[in-house]
Amino acid sequence: MHLHVARIGKPHGIRGEVTVQVFTDDPEARFAPGEVLSTEPEANGPLTVASARWNKRILVLGFEEVPDRNRAEELRGTQLFFDPSDLEEEEGDDEGWYEHDLVGMKAVVDGTQVGEVTELVTGAAQDLLVIRLTSGTEAMVPFVEQIVPTIDEDAGTVTLTPPPGLLDLAGEN
Repeated sequence: MHLHVARIGKPHGIRGEVTVQVFTDDPEARFAPGEVLSTEPEANGPLTVASARWNKRILVLGFEEVPDRNRAEELRGTQLFFDPSDLEEEEGDDEGWYEHDLVGMKAVVDGTQVGEVTELVTGAAQDLLVIRLTSGTEAMVPFVEQIVPTIDEDAGTVTLTPPPGLLDLAGEN
């Protein structure tokens, strides 16, 4: 399983650097020099991060395999992926969840299944769980401890304690 971490945008300068749209909550780790990222289309990679820097609010990456602006232009639109199996087990971060861990889990309120997790949307302020409710509508639930207090991997459940009306809002579109 590979995690989608960025999409390459336009070239930046003449030395082969590119701007990227970031899809990860930990850009410092994912884009550290030496990190190898797989690509889609696969013909464009893998790519090894040579440099990473912020230019205002835009992340600019340089890759060992990209020597100039012409090659950087060819990469425009390329999706970048990180393989979480490359992480060392000693990190021990039980607080983080990947989308592939959550998708397919049953969403439960007061012991009753109300739906199933279909997506994790990562945002700048907070992440959101997308729940397909048993009624067929979708609800976006803030992925915070107050609303999602328990995730039981063994049981395949995500326990929700939504404020009144949160799940009802999904059907009002």
